[in-house]
Amino acid sequence: MTAALTPLSPEETRRRLEAGRAIIVDVREQDEFARRHIAGSLSSPLSQWEGTRIPSMPGQEIIFACWSGMRTAGACDRLATQVSSPAFVLQGGLDAWTKHGLPLVVNAKAPMEIMRQVQIAAGLLVLVGVVLGFMVSSAWFGLSAFVGAGLTFAGATGFCGMARLLMLAPWNRRTRSA
Repeated sequence: MTAALTPLSPEETRRRLEAGRAIIVDVREQDEFARRHIAGSLSSPLSQWEGTRIPSMPGQEIIFACWSGMRTAGACDRLATQVSSPAFVLQGGLDAWTKHGLPLVVNAKAPMEIMRQVQIAAGLLVLVGVVLGFMVSSAWFGLSAFVGAGLTFAGATGFCGMARLLMLAPWNRRTRSA
């Protein structure tokens, strides 16, 4: 971490929030935020940060958070340049927050995070391709190869066709209230 963003424990973060001294900026994607977040936090996904700055909030410290603390740790330098207020990171992320028994706003009706849906769908397609390849016809191994090529392309380019298709699924098009 950089000196600009000091890690704060979940308990210290809670104290600062309750005292009205701080605001949480959640850097996870919108679908992750919709499913669960700290009450009163702002959603500002890292993927949408190109050329944007978080406005200065007089008298407010900014505490960046993600699920495990890994995204904020990996983006510390970038996060520090986006704010003029004192800024910190929630050590261990929301995972540590919940392990300390602190509450989250949970919307169980929100769809599962899109990348988890991609992982499940890709895993099932590979599994089906292998099983059918052994039991029905070796041509089914092509399904597993196709999924593998798609995942490689997604990793290399940042474009995931399967994620785009899953976003069109009816359960992902519901209005998400957080």
